[in-house]
Amino acid sequence: MGISSDKRTQSGIMTANTLKETFASVFQDIRERSTVADRFIDRNLYQVYIATLWSNVVLAPEDVGLLEDDLEALHDVVIEEIQDAVGPKTSLHSIFEFIASKEGERAMAEARLNQSHKDLLTYFASMILDPSGHKKFMDEIRNK
Repeated sequence: MGISSDKRTQSGIMTANTLKETFASVFQDIRERSTVADRFIDRNLYQVYIATLWSNVVLAPEDVGLLEDDLEALHDVVIEEIQDAVGPKTSLHSIFEFIASKEGERAMAEARLNQSHKDLLTYFASMILDPSGHKKFMDEIRNK
């Protein structure tokens, strides 16, 4: 999924159209894996997949040919995708709220995620939902 230099603006950041093209097959795969009965998306499973995608891309953007500076534009592309798939009020914040909920725990169990996968999603939920609390917690761990 590497990105050629001609797909970047003069400032080196990818355009939204390039990001849409780059991630189109990923979004299609997520929708297909989340679809039940031909057209209906299992919203819970979809949110688990999107949370997984976002966590992995943020954790290692270079693994998919992105620069850290591309993440803001990708965020907007992901928001557009999730709102098209599951509704206009859905955001990455609301997806990670779901992940941190009992319903999210059930969805991760139903998706048969292994413990490290669940830990990754829970970790990102903590960063997104309570950044200052997360920072304090991580500082305490580092100091021990």
